Amino acid sequence: MGETEQRPTAGSRLGAQENAGISTLEHGQKPPLTPPGKLISIKIQMLDDTQETFEVPQRAPGKVLHDAVCNHLNLVEGDYFGLEFPDHKKMMVWLDLLKPVMKQIRRPKHVVVKFVVKFFPPDHAQLQEELTRYLFALQVKQDLAQGRLTCNDTSTALLISHIVQSEIGDFDETIDREHLAKNKYIPQQEALEDKIMEFHRNHMGQTPAESDFQLLEIARRLEMYGIRLHPAKDREGTKINLAVANTGILVFQGHTKINAFNWAKVRKLSFKRKRFLIKLRPDVNSSFQDTLEFLMASRDFCKSFWKICVEHHAFFRLFEEPKPKPKPVLFSRGSSFRFSGRTQKQVLDYVKEGGHKKVQFERKHSKIRSIRSLTVQPSEQHTEVPKQSSSFAYGDDNDAAAVQSCQQGKELKASVEDTGQHKSPSLKKSPKEGRKVDGAVVSAVEEEEEAATDRMQQNRPQSQQPSTAGSLTGSPHLSELSINSQGGPSVANMSLSPNLSPDAKQSSPLISPLLNDPSCIRTEEEEEVKKKRFPTEKAYFIAKEVATTERTYLKDLEVITSWFQSAVSKEDCMPETLKNLIFSNFEPLHKFHTGFLKEIEQRLALWEGRSNAHIKGGHQRIGDVMLKNIQSMKQLTVHLWKHDEILTELENGIKNSRKLETFCRDFELQKVCYLPLNTFLLRPLHRLMHYKQIMERLCKHYPPNHTDFRDSRAALAEITEMVAQLHGNMIKMENFQKLHELKKDLIGIDNLVIPGREFIRLGSLSKLSGKGLQQRMFFLFNDILLYTSRGLTASNQFKVHGHLPLYGMTIEDSEEEWGVPHCLTLRGQQQSIIIAASTRAEMDKWIEDIQMAIDLAEKSSDPAPELLASSPPDNNPLSVSDCTSLPAGLISDQRPVSISCICWYRMQSLSFYDILQSDENQLSGNLLRKFKNSNGWQKLWVVFTNFCMFFYKSHQDNHPLASLPLLGYSLTIPSESENIHKDYVFKLHFKSHVYYFRAESEYTFERWMEVIRSATSSALRTRALSHREPHTY
Repeated sequence: MGETEQRPTAGSRLGAQENAGISTLEHGQKPPLTPPGKLISIKIQMLDDTQETFEVPQRAPGKVLHDAVCNHLNLVEGDYFGLEFPDHKKMMVWLDLLKPVMKQIRRPKHVVVKFVVKFFPPDHAQLQEELTRYLFALQVKQDLAQGRLTCNDTSTALLISHIVQSEIGDFDETIDREHLAKNKYIPQQEALEDKIMEFHRNHMGQTPAESDFQLLEIARRLEMYGIRLHPAKDREGTKINLAVANTGILVFQGHTKINAFNWAKVRKLSFKRKRFLIKLRPDVNSSFQDTLEFLMASRDFCKSFWKICVEHHAFFRLFEEPKPKPKPVLFSRGSSFRFSGRTQKQVLDYVKEGGHKKVQFERKHSKIRSIRSLTVQPSEQHTEVPKQSSSFAYGDDNDAAAVQSCQQGKELKASVEDTGQHKSPSLKKSPKEGRKVDGAVVSAVEEEEEAATDRMQQNRPQSQQPSTAGSLTGSPHLSELSINSQGGPSVANMSLSPNLSPDAKQSSPLISPLLNDPSCIRTEEEEEVKKKRFPTEKAYFIAKEVATTERTYLKDLEVITSWFQSAVSKEDCMPETLKNLIFSNFEPLHKFHTGFLKEIEQRLALWEGRSNAHIKGGHQRIGDVMLKNIQSMKQLTVHLWKHDEILTELENGIKNSRKLETFCRDFELQKVCYLPLNTFLLRPLHRLMHYKQIMERLCKHYPPNHTDFRDSRAALAEITEMVAQLHGNMIKMENFQKLHELKKDLIGIDNLVIPGREFIRLGSLSKLSGKGLQQRMFFLFNDILLYTSRGLTASNQFKVHGHLPLYGMTIEDSEEEWGVPHCLTLRGQQQSIIIAASTRAEMDKWIEDIQMAIDLAEKSSDPAPELLASSPPDNNPLSVSDCTSLPAGLISDQRPVSISCICWYRMQSLSFYDILQSDENQLSGNLLRKFKNSNGWQKLWVVFTNFCMFFYKSHQDNHPLASLPLLGYSLTIPSESENIHKDYVFKLHFKSHVYYFRAESEYTFERWMEVIRSATSSALRTRALSHREPHTY
């Protein structure tokens, strides 16, 4: 009788507001009452290795058991977790939330169900609750112990050091050795104990919550993070492993990822007996077949993997739970399985709306009793690692914690008295299963007393509860450490600060709706008080530009000194002389600029008053730091002069060694190499021009009587002298690099790169033939004009259709003759062609450049050498309508498209002068980005270079999330009708693609407008390059 009276209470309790967030239902919806019937006991193994017993009715669906576990844990974000158990064939499967428990778990007395993480988000900063991150950290710990999360020794030791910090606190050698002797986190742990303690020593003062965040930041960069391998075979019978992640379906060979199928590329998933089928969307550039087939061990294995793929796609890609399909009248075809529960977007929206109560929890393994503060305000309490607001902090990102201290409170540790839970009579935990706390068993009576204390704390005024609203991308930052895809560190200093820099494990902001969905990016509005804390004068923002661009420059140097050098050392493909030539000249530059950046950041900290505020007034300048370092930089000029030799010898080595050519091509496909490899070799020369521009702006801003004017003017004189010495050499190297880049883009050329040849312009024009106007890509040099079409190759290369020597060529206006707007005829000595541009301005640029090239060819008085391997006739023309299209918006999850391809798709042209201007107009810093239909702003680290914007979560990330080629885009200021009621906002739009960007100050706004305008519009210009002296190599 007692049980009969309790059952309705259980149903109403599940629908009550105080437990909202545990159920997967939306607001206003109530779950069905728990089905009556006999209760069955289910053993659940938690992530901390304890076992709890829950009693549910026999006919209850799996969701009732899942909600009961989340209710017991007070877990708000329970949708990331699932219940896993061995079926009657001993195969591990996920509990279906819609089917009755008894139909799935046939012998509950002999089965232990595991409560584990099911969905691993692309960024753990999306986990809003500290409890959720703690459970994720326990999952990582478990995966390490079971050998599921594989990585190198350094990454393993670093992960374990954070686990140890969260469990025993700050480093003590004796305690550490005792703890590691008693706790085995991985097999053969003894070999790594010294390295673990070395890392642990650097975590002083780090709270358990911060350790969890750091642990997840490192783990998510590992290739095997959140991966469960499912054995299979491909069509050829090769043994492989399939896995599913937030980004799509992955293919592994052993533990090495060999392929990935993004959700955006997958059209349909299905299975037929043992065959798992992936139907891809049609893609001209793809070498894959339309449907891929994999053979698995059995039909059950195949269906199980298909189900988890369906669930992952729905959870990460859909905005709401899919509607159930209507039941067929006569017979059904295929599986009726569907995803049940909230999607990730719904979970994030719910948590951000604050429709839940903060609860404290016990860390089973933690022995820490002291509470360490995250901030300086003792009056506030916060149970989460602090999240960074999307409003601008005008100081350095590394010191963002100091800026945020006014908004964050102390970390509140859960004590034993605060961990009691509400208990449901019908979904109760068996009394015999007591809860262990540090070896002691807490009885059911004691738990009820704790629950009463917990309810009293939860009934306090809501004003004491901190808001959970924050940026999805804003999160603590990891300084001075980055982990590559295999987990290897790329560090100069292994000390870790409590601040982390989130970085997408898969570099695609378009894969998940979290980064690209307009409705889910919601951030706090900035406070006016915050702005007043930092300097507002123009000189400060000029100095800050030095720091932000120096960070990017240092990252670019690391591509050579760290990533490229590491890759070269693993492959025997480069001669020792070439190795020494490259790295002996780049390593001194990297070492110098590392120190230079630290000096600039220290000066900015003093300027902002973040340290030594009483002497702040004497440090509101940057000229003295620039003068000192530019003078020191002169000693490195000997290395800069070697860059010409480096570039030439590397290209010669590639020409003479197929192995080196393949190696360099493969390296350019890595995410970290976001630009052509040769561009990174030219970066030191580009940087000199940046310094010159910055000092010119600073000297122009200062009045002559300013205290910093003399040092700034002296620094400008020094850098101007260096630029003057190296400028001619840089132009030659830039032309040499561009010729080799074009050589990779063109098919059918024997000797494009020859002494004396200069690149002038490339772009898309229409060529008039017997079949009408056909789109062609033209390449203009100082002696020859090539016209090509885009071949249907995976590498997006252009097939040469013909060439015209410029010697003796004439230009004639042909608009009236042919009736085609913006049309002209090019008459050569042996051949004539008729071309047309899309606009008059575009045609004027081509006429100017072609006439200049003809004049240069006449002066050389030498006909162009034979260029083509063969000059095929202009047959099989490719019309504009036949062309596949380049994404007009963000490009992600792939290497950036070449400039030639962008010009082809966007019908644009580019001159060598534009490229030189682009080298000078480079910029990086934080911007807020907003999509056309979104409600909030997203803070991103943005790098502008090579006519493209590259987007990062933070400046510490090694590779961009996405890129936005700007050729063809229009740059404007939003109108009143667009309702962008913010300062310093500019708008980029191309066709239907619209992006809004918001700068932090008037100066940065003007700088972004200036550099982006150089990429989005190119007018007629007088060439800066003197063509009297042809380039020589």
